[in-house]
Amino acid sequence: MSTIPHDAWTEAGRRLLVKAVEEFAYEELLVPEPDPDAPAGSGAYRLVLAGGVHWTFRAARGTFGTWRIADGTLRRHPSPAPDEPGEGEAGPEQLLLDARPALGWDGPTTAEVLRELTATRRAEARVIARDLPAAALADLDHLALESHQDGHPCMLLNKGRLGFAASDAAAYAPESAGEVRLRWAAVHDSLAAYAGVPGLDAAALLAEELDAPTRERFTTVLTESAAAHGRAPDEYVWLPVHPFHWDEAVETLFAPYLADGRITPLGEGPDRYRPLQSIRTLANLDHPGQRNVKVPLLIRNTLVWRGLSTEPTRAAPDISAWLHSVRDADPYLRDELRFHPLGEVASVAVRHPLYESVKDAPYRYHELLGAVWREPVTGVLRDGEKARTMAALLKTGSDGKALVTELVERSGRAPRDWLARFLAALLPGLLHYLYRYGVAYCPHGENTVVLYGPDETPVGIALKDFAEDVNLLPEDRPEYATLTERADAVLLRWPAHELAHSLLSAVFAGHFRFFAPLLERHLGVPEAEFWTLVRAEIERYHARFPELAGRFAAFGLFAPAFDRVALNREQLLGGGFHDRAERDEGFDVVHGTVPNPLADAPAGHTS
Repeated sequence: MSTIPHDAWTEAGRRLLVKAVEEFAYEELLVPEPDPDAPAGSGAYRLVLAGGVHWTFRAARGTFGTWRIADGTLRRHPSPAPDEPGEGEAGPEQLLLDARPALGWDGPTTAEVLRELTATRRAEARVIARDLPAAALADLDHLALESHQDGHPCMLLNKGRLGFAASDAAAYAPESAGEVRLRWAAVHDSLAAYAGVPGLDAAALLAEELDAPTRERFTTVLTESAAAHGRAPDEYVWLPVHPFHWDEAVETLFAPYLADGRITPLGEGPDRYRPLQSIRTLANLDHPGQRNVKVPLLIRNTLVWRGLSTEPTRAAPDISAWLHSVRDADPYLRDELRFHPLGEVASVAVRHPLYESVKDAPYRYHELLGAVWREPVTGVLRDGEKARTMAALLKTGSDGKALVTELVERSGRAPRDWLARFLAALLPGLLHYLYRYGVAYCPHGENTVVLYGPDETPVGIALKDFAEDVNLLPEDRPEYATLTERADAVLLRWPAHELAHSLLSAVFAGHFRFFAPLLERHLGVPEAEFWTLVRAEIERYHARFPELAGRFAAFGLFAPAFDRVALNREQLLGGGFHDRAERDEGFDVVHGTVPNPLADAPAGHTS
């Protein structure tokens, strides 16, 4: 297991400290005030905390009221003692200890926050230690680039993976770029249920996912075990299990069903997998055209436990089939755009009768075992094309050059032309599903995969995560008539102005809030001009579909302000550090409002 280099640890602390102040101030968890000892208009601020401690810094204010701290200006007063963590340099740990009275944390919460911060800092340092120049990052394929990502841009504690030991993180975390072989199990149909899109039954799925010798080997194991327990092999459903989860959850929590033969371990699959940024979704290294597999992990990361809820897992293929049917019946989505919902084409959901009887158990006990098979992004790429998550566009190489700068240079296009094509690839399909069909994806940076042509110009997008991240309007609409009962039961319903947060919060405030200043710094495109380009693309859609004009105002994409989603508030002041029966749903905790840059952006050209 590699040791974290000291300089990477220090740099990770510096980045997290700046992020903590910027994001806590954005969410108004902490409220800086102008520094009374500095000249007016100098951009100097003071953050006064308990015990005679204050922090000072210089900052500019950006879109949405964002804080952007000037490099090297963040200081604690008084400086920490030499024996404090960080060897006399105040780090993010010290800031959180200073802020504890203001945030109202008790001892257990403070300890949990520090635990997750330390784990996040360690993971961040591993990413920094592996950093590559922008040109090398641009050369990587989709899967290799995933191991160089920086994590959720809004959340301070974004790589905690609480539950992983250091050896687990080294083996299974995305930044480790490791190889995972999945365990396979057969689960009796009194506990497990298979679901697939039309034409993909369980036998067909297994024939495509496992080679013949492996299926034969597993069948022999199952036949012997089933006979010993008085059951038939065809009463069982097969599924892969993450090796960490097998050890952490299945061997222990499912021990009664292993003992009575309703769960039979089949052995290890032959293929090597690598985790994507979401950790529990893995891509096949040996056969890149094979489906991604999403499996539960008994860890907590960025707010929630990373299990698989039983009913959404069962409904995933139905939801995917419906989303595909909408696209395939619409000439605009089907023929004019490169818009690809990456179908969750098959699933196995496993219930746990013991915990089912405890309705108010912490929700992680109701999402302990299952699997979802998802179409890989490689399947939608044409010759010479590449795929990268939208989150990757926030990445800066070890040489200080932004990845987006490298891509724009390789395209041979002017920055504004490239950005206009990026927005034309990203927004029209999302707008069309939202306005015409009342369907909102959750297109944040990790869920949205941008497709690039051979010249590195964006040409389309692929979307993922449907079962728990697609939402609809509350009213019955003709577009919803073909939803199956199972799909309809799990899809959440929200009024139009809240459904619009799929763009307002997930894309504009959640991604573009960071992307726009990066463009100004690295490409020389002023932030205000970027928002003009965004508005122009939305207006272009509005002009293309005037028959939907009555719906535009209801969603309010040009409203003067919208609710501020406050993920750090939810994690640090809400339920992030205690057990609860309710899983997070909807659009997270909101706090106040933020000004909408699209409201004031000059009207663009719609031709």
